[in-house]
Amino acid sequence: MLPLGVALLTVALYGRALRTRLVLGALTGAVLYGTTLGWLSGFAVAGYVAIGAVETIMLAVAVGVVPSARTGRWAGGWWAVPAGLVLLDAAQTRFPFDGFPLPALVHGQLDGPFALAAPVGGSLLVTAVAATAGVGLAALVLTRIRARLVAVGVAVVVAGLPVAAGAAVRTDHAGDLDVAVVQGGGPRGLRAVFTDPGDTTDRQFAVAEQITGSPDLVLFPETVISADGTVVGSAGDVRAAEVARRLDAPVVVGVAENQGAAFRNAAVLWGPNGAILGRYEKEHRVPFGEYIPGRELLERVTDLTALVPRDAIAGEGTAVLESPVGRLGVVISYEVLFADRVREAVTAGSEIVLVPTNAASYVTEDVPAIEVAGARMRALEFGRTVVQSAPTGYSVVVTPDGRVVAQSRLGDPALLRETVPLRTGLTPYASAGDLPVLALALLALIAPALLRRAR
Repeated sequence: MLPLGVALLTVALYGRALRTRLVLGALTGAVLYGTTLGWLSGFAVAGYVAIGAVETIMLAVAVGVVPSARTGRWAGGWWAVPAGLVLLDAAQTRFPFDGFPLPALVHGQLDGPFALAAPVGGSLLVTAVAATAGVGLAALVLTRIRARLVAVGVAVVVAGLPVAAGAAVRTDHAGDLDVAVVQGGGPRGLRAVFTDPGDTTDRQFAVAEQITGSPDLVLFPETVISADGTVVGSAGDVRAAEVARRLDAPVVVGVAENQGAAFRNAAVLWGPNGAILGRYEKEHRVPFGEYIPGRELLERVTDLTALVPRDAIAGEGTAVLESPVGRLGVVISYEVLFADRVREAVTAGSEIVLVPTNAASYVTEDVPAIEVAGARMRALEFGRTVVQSAPTGYSVVVTPDGRVVAQSRLGDPALLRETVPLRTGLTPYASAGDLPVLALALLALIAPALLRRAR
């Protein structure tokens, strides 16, 4: 649907003055974000209004920076609409609150041909080629007969080359891994402050008892174990160590360590002998979920802080766990929506990416589905298997080509067991990151002015 939406937007913007483009962009944003962020209203109405307004303004600005065009001239700025949308996607991963890419335009392209461009230029390039296809459709309406073939031909080449190049990208097979993914199930739509952490822990470990044989790796969800101070020596430490020893396998479990007015959100690795071998602490925290921006001010005007009584401490270090089965890339929950977190893990040598997550606070399937979309995009971008474990779903196993080969149901207990490929080597996107696509987008935006000056 993105190409069709871009085509309609391009036709609407054609030849319009700046003020009109801004209004059209704001109307588009109000419809887009008003509907797709609806799940947030059940979580925090104030957050829904504020974030929806910010995202709408960002889309209006992205549309506004696209140069106008004179009626009948194909070389006008309307063909730079994809560049504006690329910059919008890039901005959403950085602003507001260090990034809020919910929703991202690219998530609607995962089952279409344009997603094949992901290994070449990441999600920004996928957005660019899908939007360029939309501009090609608009050219059928906006251009005269003589220029129509040229316009459509350019759109086909610009959109088709990255797709063809991406389809040819392959990372190197480095063996297989027998992975067990634990999902304990339970009620959904309850904030953590209204639940008993012990019940969550018990449900996850009850499912883990169903694991037979000796898998190569076991993955539990985020915040399965809650400990005061440090997890070392806690009851959760004992239970995780018992699972690791029984299965003779490394086990990764999400841990929340309560430290007074704050807490740490970590993925901890237990070795087959029951000893803790390493940990990764979440760096990219969820605003209004794991911390309150401007807490001191908001505490005076709202009771929102009662739902998030403590702020998470931002972690540091590389998103990698050194395990007996190799380097494991780890991003926790929300971080799967940020390609730079996964890129850090892959460039550090990770052969697989693990995503312990927890979306149990949300009533609808929107957020779990968005996380699955993020996992699929990261798999395509970096040529790695992505394994995600959630306490109430969705838990998924995604192969390096972006296919979901196993997925749980929301709310139900589940045990996923899959043999998945390990991969080495870097895709072009893993090597270069977003900079090349961002540079091309900026060039596309200033090209009309450069052409006018040249004339």
